[in-house]
Amino acid sequence: MKQYLLTVEQIENYKKYLWKEERSCGTVEKYIRDISGFAYWLKGRAVTKEITAEWKAHLVNNGYAPVTVNAMLSALNGLFRFMGWDECRVKFLKIQRQLFREHSKELTKDEYRRLVTTAESMGKDRLALLTETICATGIRVSEVRYITVEAVRCGRAEISLKGKIRVILISSKLCRKLQKYALKEKIASGAIFCTKSGKEMDRRQIWAELKGLCTHAEVKPSKVFPHNLRHLFATAFYTSCKDIVRLADIMGHSSIETTRIYLVTSGEEHQKQLDRMQLVL
Repeated sequence: MKQYLLTVEQIENYKKYLWKEERSCGTVEKYIRDISGFAYWLKGRAVTKEITAEWKAHLVNNGYAPVTVNAMLSALNGLFRFMGWDECRVKFLKIQRQLFREHSKELTKDEYRRLVTTAESMGKDRLALLTETICATGIRVSEVRYITVEAVRCGRAEISLKGKIRVILISSKLCRKLQKYALKEKIASGAIFCTKSGKEMDRRQIWAELKGLCTHAEVKPSKVFPHNLRHLFATAFYTSCKDIVRLADIMGHSSIETTRIYLVTSGEEHQKQLDRMQLVL
């Protein structure tokens, strides 16, 4: 039986492969972090299917959520496929489709508005407008760089990510606010959301600035992160038009099943729907 030994050089080669495949920065970072964690846990042992299954059990026994375990296994299986170590791959945990989102993670419209108005009252105009932009367009945090002066002028942004190109429309009201901000900040072209040195804002900075609003806006930190703004856009759009196919196109999803995840409501909302049915006499 072949012995497969995982080295730093192999991980680095896989990282280069992921960049070549045009994976997003966040995806590459997460995959390499998960693989490096597995390599540390191995402590020099050879990689086998049994060892990988033991790693899966280790994650479960240490309280990792099933979705997190599967994401980490996805990173490993991708590496094994790249290395030709197919016999080392293991199956994902079977997870029943989620019916409800945790209430502690459900960002409401009122909480979203408090985040925006709080940022404005604190003089954080860039953060307030950035929060509105993500929520009003449904873009990913990695797609913020496509909100440019040129895009705002024509009311649409062309986003190229993960080998796919899609066009998102920007509402006229948001365009006016973005144009006004760019004029005030003397941004004549390129990305609108930049640091003082002119560099595009990265996901860590955006994440940290949003978290900094929580206490002042009186919103639980567990609800405040860029991707939750995207969730709020999805639920608001679907509530408005009930067109999941169109929503999938706007979100950049290749599968409607992915879009359905964004439309999962809290158990509290489901309870209200049951009550409105009035089927208990």
